[in-house]
Amino acid sequence: MPGRAAAVRGWRRLRRHRWYGEGPLHLVLMLGSFALTGYAGVRLLAGGRWPLVVVWFVGAALLHDLVLLPLYALADRAVVRCTAGAGRRRSWTAFVRVPAALSGLLLLVWFPLISYAAGGAPAAHYELATGLPAGVFLGRWLLISAVLFAVSALWLLCRTVQPRRAVGRLRHRRRATKRRAADGD
Repeated sequence: MPGRAAAVRGWRRLRRHRWYGEGPLHLVLMLGSFALTGYAGVRLLAGGRWPLVVVWFVGAALLHDLVLLPLYALADRAVVRCTAGAGRRRSWTAFVRVPAALSGLLLLVWFPLISYAAGGAPAAHYELATGLPAGVFLGRWLLISAVLFAVSALWLLCRTVQPRRAVGRLRHRRRATKRRAADGD
């Protein structure tokens, strides 16, 4: 009867797969994620400030869809044209996209403190709340962006130099093999 037990297990797995589509671990993780999101939503909307949260979400969605998405789509097309043209490889585009995306994300998150480095309400509020200076964010963001692009350029250099070395070694081995074959004849 081992064949029957395997068939029953297979049928149960197929039925569960049709019902949910993924394994049990995925289901547990998704339920935990929804529970955490619900808890954060309840905490965020408590205290009578829910209209501000709704305005912030709607404004962020509109800003992203109407302003930011077209801007970074145009920037990405410009990067693709610059890196894919003139015989360059298209894979180089990722070496510009990744540091630019990370730098842009940091700018988006810390924009109030970066833009008001000379002084202003967000910088003053930050200094009062943390006791740390707020005027250092512009320089640090520029430094982090420079490091991200430098690491990406170094990685690209390593990836382009390494295959050339391998090709050179392969040619050397072929020549040595041909010489041995010619000497053996």
